[in-house]
Amino acid sequence: MMRSRSRHALQLAIAALTLSAIAVPFAEIAAQGKKPKKEPKTQEQITAAMEKAAARAKVAEAFYSSSEPLEITLTTNIKKIRGDKGDKAPWRPATLTYTDATGKSVVVPTRIKTRGIWRLRNCEFPPLRLDFKQENTEGTVFQGIDKPKLVSYCRNDDEYEQYILQEAQLYRVYRLLTPASHRSRLLRMTYVDSATGKSQTTRAAILLEEPEVLAARMGGPLLKLQGATGENLEPYHDALVGVFQYLIGNTDFSVFALHNIELIGLPDGNALPIPFDFDFSGIVDARYASVDPKLSVSRVRDRLMRGYCVPSEEYTKVFTLFNEKKDAIYGLYNDALGKLLRPKLAEATLKYYDDFYKTINDPRRAKSEIISSCVKTGG
Repeated sequence: MMRSRSRHALQLAIAALTLSAIAVPFAEIAAQGKKPKKEPKTQEQITAAMEKAAARAKVAEAFYSSSEPLEITLTTNIKKIRGDKGDKAPWRPATLTYTDATGKSVVVPTRIKTRGIWRLRNCEFPPLRLDFKQENTEGTVFQGIDKPKLVSYCRNDDEYEQYILQEAQLYRVYRLLTPASHRSRLLRMTYVDSATGKSQTTRAAILLEEPEVLAARMGGPLLKLQGATGENLEPYHDALVGVFQYLIGNTDFSVFALHNIELIGLPDGNALPIPFDFDFSGIVDARYASVDPKLSVSRVRDRLMRGYCVPSEEYTKVFTLFNEKKDAIYGLYNDALGKLLRPKLAEATLKYYDDFYKTINDPRRAKSEIISSCVKTGG
């Protein structure tokens, strides 16, 4: 089993992934008793793909750097999309329509398909993945974007929309802390049924940067290798992810299982962890959120340190960063996007943050609740 591998063995595997950019090396597959699904790409093919992703990252900078919600209309067959519940849902035709700076209506053809697990089973409208063709996005706001995730509404009511807005804020918060994070853009999306021409609703949505593009920005390959533990992660970002998840009260992630975590390979054989998907966090406090019964907390608002242990000096650096960014983090809840939240919800969020700051600035609490409560992994 991967869990029993030594730190050195897994680091060699990660280093091999980084040097060759192959998603799962044959040695690892053989060790796990699994057959490769397809032949690995050549180094030249992988390098070319990473270069293209890096180029897309630069082109898409204008889209993600805008803090103004993009007013846009998604037109597709709503009934068919809502009926796509299986693991192998088909791609469906769709269009995205927006008004450009000159007042012209721009229509961008695309394809969409359902994704996810929990939301796919439990939501009125499923989360989606988009698929753009380059020739259709040239000269549009979507230029440089390929197959991004769309975090769409779950239920068509105002409370659930606040969950989307809260999660959008969390992507902004983490982006303040490190460039090793998903870029995102808030949308104000109108959903139109192509079969009837009728508008279904208008709700907030989030478009997320593709993992491959994020990895290219950071200069390494995306690693689809389960089994990594703290010994395999870059220590500072390991601490940063754990403390950030503690800040927002999120226990719904696992580096080992690659659950709501992505890994990017680094030349030294370590991996850079990237968190995403925060709707089960205590900050969002969604009515559907729950906590794994195996954990020592029973409510999503209860904080629990689930990050891997790192040397104490890494926590010191991370605490310093959070203190340096405190005003900027709080400021996100007072700008134009932050004011989309209900005032009482924004106030409750900042009080939740206040308690976190009391913890990291009290040496005893910081040691007890974070440093000594981290998840220990053996070599």
